Amino acid sequence: MDAPPTTISLNSFLASDYLASMNLAGQYAYAGRDWVVDRVLKILGAQNNRTIHNHHNFAWWEEHGGERWLVVRKGATPAFPGQQGFVGGSMGDDAVIVEGVASPQSEAAFYSTVHGAGRVMGRMEAKGKWKRGECVRPGKIDWDAALADLETKGIELRGGGANSRRSSAVTMCSRTARMAGIVQASEHVTRG
Repeated sequence: MDAPPTTISLNSFLASDYLASMNLAGQYAYAGRDWVVDRVLKILGAQNNRTIHNHHNFAWWEEHGGERWLVVRKGATPAFPGQQGFVGGSMGDDAVIVEGVASPQSEAAFYSTVHGAGRVMGRMEAKGKWKRGECVRPGKIDWDAALADLETKGIELRGGGANSRRSSAVTMCSRTARMAGIVQASEHVTRG
């Protein structure tokens, strides 16, 4: 869609309704994540020893430099000094529990960091174009090589359809280690 950006006054009913709806959606997301984690823990016969909720693509009222700001973190999540967060890796890569640090880079970024591994190319560029199960234009990812790499790590992909999996191939994501100065890795989360 090629349209100019639209802004609304924060003092309007529309902005108030939008922010209230966003917060309700955030609470719904928390509840959904809690339910999924609880279900997986029951299936595994395991117990939860830590909960880290990581909102992203969300807006928060915060104070920075003595001023009140509505901070919109698109593709990012809060990382205040000492605040823990979870950065999921791409398929086959480790996830990382991070902790915000006090640094000039953190302050300049309004104490924000990435919420995932990050893409080095778009989904269509990675998987190519498919129509009725036939490849119309090949993608830039060698899917057979990506599957072979995952297999060496003991990872088996199920569900979601081949095109869905192609769009999340490990080779299209950047490493999570590129977050220096904003957060420190407090733990790596690897398959046991």
